[in-house]
Amino acid sequence: MERLPALAKELAELRVDVFVAAGTPAIRAAREAAPTTPIIMSAVGDPVAEGLVASLGKPGGTITGVTVQSPELSAKRVQLLHEAVPRVSRLAIIWDPRIVHEVNGFKEAEAAARSFGIALLSFEVKREDQVEAAFAGMARDGANGVFVFPNSITSTFGRRIADLALKHRLPSVAGVRELADAGVLLAYGPVRAENYRRAAAFVHQVLNGARPGDLPIQQPTKFELVVNVKTAKALGLTLPQSLLVRADQVIE
Repeated sequence: MERLPALAKELAELRVDVFVAAGTPAIRAAREAAPTTPIIMSAVGDPVAEGLVASLGKPGGTITGVTVQSPELSAKRVQLLHEAVPRVSRLAIIWDPRIVHEVNGFKEAEAAARSFGIALLSFEVKREDQVEAAFAGMARDGANGVFVFPNSITSTFGRRIADLALKHRLPSVAGVRELADAGVLLAYGPVRAENYRRAAAFVHQVLNGARPGDLPIQQPTKFELVVNVKTAKALGLTLPQSLLVRADQVIE
């Protein structure tokens, strides 16, 4: 992420017509490098709370696009992990409290966990070198499950996170299918490919003269559940058939 400002500056110097950016740091870097160039968001949590736009309906300024924000996603992920592995009683959460929608999501997950009698254990991960330390802390604190918030750090190091969860025998749930592909047990969240298709439609409108600030920001409408049965077998788990039949993809 440290390279984002320099990369955005390089693109701005090329006088691009529009930026497409995923994640708050990339969007901010693009806005800083080219304050008047349209920016299309392909994935961001809460652009209003992050101060990127005025509102979803009337964003104003130079930014519009697609969010990954949707009510009760965190609660749904807790519920799915509880359904898959009811014995999980101490759930570690990997998150970044600097990200506003993760703060809200943490509260939502906490309420859901409480309803299932699950204690939450907080592990803040803001840099790569904190990933290993977080899992060492989970072992120390007796965690028996892990919830991974989707952000740039967890996406970049998803394979390492999945490997560590398996090493520590922790059933895991995440927010993007790429982490299930990497080895996390469950992933539930918006269909990223659909977000990118919708972002492309925004680019088309802007290149044809529409002003970004006049285009309402769209929220996700399609969600997917991915279940990694290979990981379940490695953990010695038998997942309920009621969960498997609802999965959009089962990784064998």
